Amino acid sequence: MKLGEIYALAVEMGMEHDPRGKEAVKALLEREKKKYEEMKEEEREGYDQERLRNPYNDTRILYGDPEREVKVALVGIDVETAEILLADRLRERGKPVDLVIAHHPEGRALADLFEVMHLQEDVLARFGVPINVAEGVLASRISEVKRGLMPLNHFRPVDAARLLDIPFMCVHTAADNLVTSYLQRLFDEQRPERVSDVLRILKEIPEYRIALTQGAGPTVVVGNKEKRAGKVMVDMTGGTSGSPDAYEKMAAAGVGTVVAMHIKEEHRKEAEKHHINVVIAGHMASDSLGMNLFLDELARRGVEIIPFSGLIRVARV
Repeated sequence: MKLGEIYALAVEMGMEHDPRGKEAVKALLEREKKKYEEMKEEEREGYDQERLRNPYNDTRILYGDPEREVKVALVGIDVETAEILLADRLRERGKPVDLVIAHHPEGRALADLFEVMHLQEDVLARFGVPINVAEGVLASRISEVKRGLMPLNHFRPVDAARLLDIPFMCVHTAADNLVTSYLQRLFDEQRPERVSDVLRILKEIPEYRIALTQGAGPTVVVGNKEKRAGKVMVDMTGGTSGSPDAYEKMAAAGVGTVVAMHIKEEHRKEAEKHHINVVIAGHMASDSLGMNLFLDELARRGVEIIPFSGLIRVARV
């Protein structure tokens, strides 16, 4: 496959499994195109034109010619300068590495991470929170994340990849959509009665079973195994953690259990306050599941996958 084809596949799969629905995402792209057409010339300076065809600011080719052929991809959850150097070392030792794929964003994809958080508004609305309330709840958190990203040195690993001429890309929200869709469908179909049933369903998935042996498997952090699960909401996409104020709104909308990758202490306290059970499935395992669903498509097309940097590779091909 060519690098550009891999990138296009990631975006397409992300849209196919987007919680908002593919048609809604296409409408967002059309709205973005209209905004761009109405911009003055000076307003277009610095505009990322990938936004006209890709709704996920945190999924990008970070370095490399889209026409470059890829036969072997080195894939990890976190890829920074050290991992780029490892890729170069593998090439020196005779292992061909045509592309490095990260899950978590770097470069421009990291700088613009806050933009994808608007997806969370629609996820809350899907579970019964009025969209105007969801937008209000997320607004201050999105602004906070934007400010937090400003001082970071976003391009360190991208510069390393450029100097070593190693194609480099990241697949973040596009992959998170895959794991969210996969798990939400499971819970909707199996309708777990108790929190213990939520745990059982997760532990039947290979990535989470392996994570258990690594000390990072599914854990109940609010509530207990004997509590009734109620309506289960998978909260694993939309860039990063949302607002702690959302838990009050979710409780009012009837959410009984949240299944997440990770949780901040202030969020945990709010969930406890509003009697929402929280199951932390595991960060690396959840990211790995989303990436694996994407990587299986690459493998079907003949790309060899070398997992590293926290990726628990489970092939479903």
